[in-house]
Amino acid sequence: MSRHVLSLLVENKPGLLTRVAGLFARRGFNIESLAVGVTEVPGLSRITVVVDVDELPLEQVTKQLNKLINVIKIVELDAAASVQREHMLIKVRADNQTRSNVIEVVNLFRASVVDYATDALVVEVTGDRGKIDAILRALEPFGIKELAQSGLLAIGRGGKSITERVLRG
Repeated sequence: MSRHVLSLLVENKPGLLTRVAGLFARRGFNIESLAVGVTEVPGLSRITVVVDVDELPLEQVTKQLNKLINVIKIVELDAAASVQREHMLIKVRADNQTRSNVIEVVNLFRASVVDYATDALVVEVTGDRGKIDAILRALEPFGIKELAQSGLLAIGRGGKSITERVLRG
């Protein structure tokens, strides 16, 4: 099995996300990451889905997704030909003795402290999977109290856009 990142351009309609996720579920695929948001085109949204699956079953799901009336375009994004980022909030134990060490790690990873309490800091980090894993390993000795992570966001490199044809219309 291999990791695949799909970018779907869809009409922003109620229930579409459920139908898209349902196609993966019916095939027994686990969605590793899912992110949905509006695009630069009013009425359209982008769904970024990460699945770990063989090539052939993925092709079958892609064909079924293309049959959904509200799905406009599907693109598989190769890691080398796209920018892929994750966003995470990490609540780390930080008392008077360890706070400066935690902040040193945060600065090393170009992350940010976004909330301060006497016994903990909330750290915000954005990056690829490697950076996210590395900062987690570095903060682990201090005590990670809580995590919240977004789905993967990805966009193709270069001047081409998934919405170009839609804009030209």
